[in-house]
Amino acid sequence: MDDKLETRRLRYFMQVLESGSVRGAAEVLGMDASAVSRAVALLETECGARLLERRGRGVAPTDAGDLLASYLRRQQSQKQHLLAQLDSIRKIERGHIDIVAGEGFVDWLMRNSLRTFMQSHPKITIALDVGSSDEIVKRIVDERAHVGMLFQPPKDERLRSHHSHPQPIQTLVLASHPLARLGRPLKLADLQAYPGATLHRGFGVRQHIEAAEISEGVRLNALLTTSSFSALGHFVAAGLGYALSTRLSLPAHLDTAEISALPMKNPLLHQGRTHVISRHGRVLSPAAMELLRQIVSDTADPLRRVNQCPQDDFPDARA
Repeated sequence: MDDKLETRRLRYFMQVLESGSVRGAAEVLGMDASAVSRAVALLETECGARLLERRGRGVAPTDAGDLLASYLRRQQSQKQHLLAQLDSIRKIERGHIDIVAGEGFVDWLMRNSLRTFMQSHPKITIALDVGSSDEIVKRIVDERAHVGMLFQPPKDERLRSHHSHPQPIQTLVLASHPLARLGRPLKLADLQAYPGATLHRGFGVRQHIEAAEISEGVRLNALLTTSSFSALGHFVAAGLGYALSTRLSLPAHLDTAEISALPMKNPLLHQGRTHVISRHGRVLSPAAMELLRQIVSDTADPLRRVNQCPQDDFPDARA
């Protein structure tokens, strides 16, 4: 493939995909947009197929473009693995790791796995990005992140789950809220009389809630819809109403006795699990593997979950 296709054109092509447009790629590369366009056109001639097609104001890969991009990413991954293996001779002293996680896991990661890892490997750089479940899956599948942590990913043969743990969805309210005084698992109908907050539909938590709504024939009207788990916690802490979420999603400074996590009756809200994932078949660098092992060890260790995570960050499923 390298003998047939010119390396610079391949690099320009991948930058166009990353930027979403020829003009955007040209700005990153410090080139004229027409030069980038010509290079991609020559690459299409070499491949004998269209690689890009217009999509709105930008471009998107054709089927042939997807095949080429997948090949180049695998090639780059194998190259990175070789370099990382050579680097491992220096006992994982240098390297870079990309992590993508739901916002609800960021606080836990920083207080546990990332803190431990970064203290032990001070020269390894880490990029920690936050996204919805859909965004996390896409970044892992596209090999733009080494490790992902999210709530209940979709069934996808391209994903590998290294560890999962039950994570029930509960109703978060102030301890003084009327719902906290019912003294029994809640039905969704119990929530209808009160204002609530929820996540956008791209989040696994919201998708589970919608499935439960259908099963109970109930539709909840949210006062606040957000992409921020932190916003849900502040909504509850301010006494504005309830939030259907996981206890882990609460920022540490809000996870106090003033907020109650009430169990739900619907079994669908007990089926969710927290997963630590990577791209199936991708060979991770030694540094990424070391961090992955650290995260798996921390999430699987009940003593760490109970003693270091307020209110048992990874509780067992309860009826």
